[in-house]
Amino acid sequence: MTDAADDYFGNDAATFGDRVTAAREGLGLDQELFARKLGVKLKTVRGWEQDLNEPRANKLQMMAGMLNVSIMWLLTGEGDGPRDAEDDALPADMGELLADLRRTRADMKDLTDRMGRMEKRLQAMVKAI
Repeated sequence: MTDAADDYFGNDAATFGDRVTAAREGLGLDQELFARKLGVKLKTVRGWEQDLNEPRANKLQMMAGMLNVSIMWLLTGEGDGPRDAEDDALPADMGELLADLRRTRADMKDLTDRMGRMEKRLQAMVKAI
């Protein structure tokens, strides 16, 4: 991917629209072609990318497939995002290690989120005593 695309989803604060834009641009698709392939109006794609509205589930699924990313990545930034061209140039064992590192990072974030929810539950229990 290009450095410009990294600006969209490299940051933890990236939005749904940022991720759609980055993945679309990473594949070299303009908004017009992307809209046509999805069977929606250009105005609709612009609304998604500007976070003014969200797609229905069927369009979200089509979008993820077309962009070769997971639905979860589009929605939350976690999961399988766009592949970097640099990843393809790595030897197989390095690529596997990089993928494993990314999965571990996602797992750690999930565990951190889970621990936060558990802590809130515990705090509520303590207050109830």
